[in-house]
Amino acid sequence: MHIPKALHYLLSCSTALGLFCSCEGFKGDNYTAYFGGEVINPTSPYVLFCRNSEVIDSVALDKNNRFFIKFDSLTPGMYSFKNLPEYQYVYFDKNDSIMVRVNARDFDNSVVFCGRGDQKNNFLMNLYLKNEDDRSKIFEIFDYDVDQFLSSIDSSYASREEFYRSKKEDLKWSDDFDRYAKAALDLHHFSKKEIYPQVHQIRTGNDVVEKLPKGYYDFRKSIDFNDDDLINFSPFVAYLTHMLNNMAAINYHNHFTEVDLALKTNINKLHIADTLIKNEKVKNTILNNIAFTYLLEDQNMVNNQKFLASYRELSTDKSKKNEILKIGRAIQQLTSGNPLPEVILVDANDKKISSSSLTTQKTVLFFWTENLVSHLQAAHKKVHDLKVKHPDYQFVAVCLDKDQQKWTKLLEKYKTDGIVELRCKDFEDLKNKWAITKVHRTIILGGDGKIKNAFTNIFDVDFENELRDKPLEKDSGHLHALAER
Repeated sequence: MHIPKALHYLLSCSTALGLFCSCEGFKGDNYTAYFGGEVINPTSPYVLFCRNSEVIDSVALDKNNRFFIKFDSLTPGMYSFKNLPEYQYVYFDKNDSIMVRVNARDFDNSVVFCGRGDQKNNFLMNLYLKNEDDRSKIFEIFDYDVDQFLSSIDSSYASREEFYRSKKEDLKWSDDFDRYAKAALDLHHFSKKEIYPQVHQIRTGNDVVEKLPKGYYDFRKSIDFNDDDLINFSPFVAYLTHMLNNMAAINYHNHFTEVDLALKTNINKLHIADTLIKNEKVKNTILNNIAFTYLLEDQNMVNNQKFLASYRELSTDKSKKNEILKIGRAIQQLTSGNPLPEVILVDANDKKISSSSLTTQKTVLFFWTENLVSHLQAAHKKVHDLKVKHPDYQFVAVCLDKDQQKWTKLLEKYKTDGIVELRCKDFEDLKNKWAITKVHRTIILGGDGKIKNAFTNIFDVDFENELRDKPLEKDSGHLHALAER
């Protein structure tokens, strides 16, 4: 008899769980827990187990792409597991023993949990997928008038709420887990209400703000903005992002240039978050999210410094680990006319190469990773075209991956003739000095080794204009779009 793979996995992992649970046994006074499973088509040889963005354990996949961890003491709560770059959540109650099966090529849609504690986690995954499917189809309802819009989203919410209530009654999960389940249910619904006024105006040209019924935003009163347990839970962060975008919007935007409008809007977000959120940990996280997003957009260099001044005034996170302060310092050093800060790279023979040795002629530096093969191919094809048109430039491709052997094999596979191929030796150093946070990034250096533009993109429509000789304009550079999602 043929047994489907998914069913075979559930049967086999249930058997495995039964064996190790019966062998070890659980004592009422301990917090022993197990986590294991299988990653099909893994994109990383490790599974990371995390709590609040901190890695608790890193376990290598075996030859069958399986992993297993025993925790002698695991505090109940929400965790995440990662096969980079993808991740998902897993919730542990006392003595839960959970196994997971996932195909990294279709990560979210393939997650299946089994074992003690599986049902609540499968519920959370099902609700997540329902919300994702809803999100992919939602834009047409933003065209509706207010009454139609509210009727549509209330109907959708009622269906999900019934699903939530039936599972809560059936599984009788803990109050702590219910905070996450209810947040996943409610905050997706609330996000639609935050998004609607702005998106409706963009899509239809009609301003509905004055037509919103009294009490439209009363749901905000039910949200605990200071819940630091939720600050690493994506539905909570996503909702706060939508809410701040809505509250900080400037209606009379035709009075400002695009970059000045972005500056004023994002400073508004900082001040609203500072007023609304009193919990220091939550506030600093949200301020960091606002700042990180802003600093990846097309912004004027002078405006970046104004924004960072407001950020520093409101944030209480002065630690050396603060990524925003590091990015701010890096951006300041990457102003047009400055020398490019030195980092160490390696060649195909694993020989160390100083970036300073690359700055003796006009240079274009671009970046790639094996995790984005389409970008790898498109970027190299684009650069081959540019080389023909601009032979006075050297083109340097910097791989951001760690594995030297995989990198050299990729170089053999793809056409890289005439391009200087190097690999990043220390990504943290590169990120801190060159403000590299996304792969869609290009740096242009002049013949004197000084920066012409450290924040551009080879796919920008005006990119070739930047390669032509022109006087350096100190402090007039712009940060070009780096975000890829």
